[in-house]
Amino acid sequence: MSRCAQAAAVAATVPAAGVGNVGLRPPMVPRQASFFPPPVPNPFVQQTQIGSARRVQIFLLGIILLPIRVLLVALILLLAWPFAAISTVCCPEKLTHPVTGWRRKITQTALKFLGRAMFFSMGFIVSVKGRIASPLEAPVFVAAPHSTFFDGIACVVAGLPSMVSRNENAQVPLIGRMLRAVQPILVSRVDPDSRKNTINEIIKRTTSGGEWPQILVFPEGTCTNRSCLITFKPGAFIPGVPVQPVLLIYPNKLDTVTWTWQGYTFIQLCMLTFCQLFTKVEVEFMPVQVPNDEKKNDPVLFANKVRNVMAEALGIPVTDHTYEDCRLMISAGQLTLPMEAGLVEFTKISRKLKLDWDGVRKQLDEYASIASSSKGGRIGIDEFAKYLKLPVSDVLRQLFALFDRNHDGSIDFREYVIGLAVLCNPANTEEIIQVAFKLFDVDEDGYITEEEFSTILQASLGVPDLDVSGLFKEIAQGDSISYEEFKSFALRHPEYAKIFTTYLDLQTCHVFSLPKEVQTTPSIASNKVSPEKHEESASDKKDD
Repeated sequence: MSRCAQAAAVAATVPAAGVGNVGLRPPMVPRQASFFPPPVPNPFVQQTQIGSARRVQIFLLGIILLPIRVLLVALILLLAWPFAAISTVCCPEKLTHPVTGWRRKITQTALKFLGRAMFFSMGFIVSVKGRIASPLEAPVFVAAPHSTFFDGIACVVAGLPSMVSRNENAQVPLIGRMLRAVQPILVSRVDPDSRKNTINEIIKRTTSGGEWPQILVFPEGTCTNRSCLITFKPGAFIPGVPVQPVLLIYPNKLDTVTWTWQGYTFIQLCMLTFCQLFTKVEVEFMPVQVPNDEKKNDPVLFANKVRNVMAEALGIPVTDHTYEDCRLMISAGQLTLPMEAGLVEFTKISRKLKLDWDGVRKQLDEYASIASSSKGGRIGIDEFAKYLKLPVSDVLRQLFALFDRNHDGSIDFREYVIGLAVLCNPANTEEIIQVAFKLFDVDEDGYITEEEFSTILQASLGVPDLDVSGLFKEIAQGDSISYEEFKSFALRHPEYAKIFTTYLDLQTCHVFSLPKEVQTTPSIASNKVSPEKHEESASDKKDD
């Protein structure tokens, strides 16, 4: 019997290598509740259903209300501009000192009145609950859920506090002048030091003892559909000063205000809202949240505490989605995947698995190359096997089951990212790659021929007529595979490392299920299927 045949005979002893009894299995990887899917799969989509009767009503009211309200809003903006100009004249775009004296008193009073008049002319009926804290009590307001550009109502109701805004917004004619009137903290997307400068400016203003106006922050950083509270960015909580949570509620039968990544556009929402007889909004000022020493030193902990308090008051769950998930959604759409395929709860995934955005974005490209041919943008067992250029076998099914965390028979992008990080990458070590190479290099000449490669795969996967020429050619640059070629391919495709360690786990279970006198036979070791340090072969089963 040739050395290839001997190795194949040993590999074929793996339970369920072919058809028949599945045999023993190594224990499945335990699941941590922290990696379970979020309670709200996609908070960035809004699909407002408008019936025929409602469409007729909107059309009839719009004929009258839409032109009147547009004219009123334009008139109020024109009236507000002179006051904003007085407030900002001779002032730099980025303020170094607060606007004080008569300019601040007169312009703030006029702009607050005109702001309320503008939202009233749009048809908003504003209900205010709770007491607004003074600058000394709470230098920062945190408003959530942030779901629309109409959330500016909170700024008017709170007395025109400063806001954090993009530098580009201050350049917009008319609107930019009024934004500068509230003494905003401007953020530049092109300045690499912008984040650090913004945090320093927030700290300076919130610790000024009331010299600067209060700051209003939308800590979610992007708009959602109000079904949950996503991750609060820690910027507003870094100073460690008391904050006052502000709840924004739109209790309307027809939602015409929610502005998300999937839904109505800015113009469409304005027209729909202006065509309503009225639109209700509730602004609730909750009790001030004062951080203890632990929360002062940990802004993320402080942010999560405030978020939980607000979510409990609203009766909605919290998730770990962020703006980065929105970017992944857009990328998924560009890759012809469903946009929601890109949602992974980036904050949780990046923190627990030590991943950055660029790495996750690269994995989205890989995922799309596998899932593009499937319906719904999810990977089934057939697509998984096709991508790996392997047949559907027991070993492959077990690997697929480890990826398929919710056991629905498919792998979504979130499961794919977690699977690579928790299952495959830890298994893809130098030691595992060396053991795998030795397994295939039956004649120990330092190269793997196509015959050796085919023989071992056919036996271990239980498919005698398996054609591996496509996979072999993808790895080899010539007629055989060197160790460097084998290692390079393994590092680029960590899924194969998990297939190999799963194969070793199955073999170990089989060996230990045999009588003791059989376990001591040297047949396995002589074919290098089991490495010398075999007890470490399952070390990649990292607790996830």
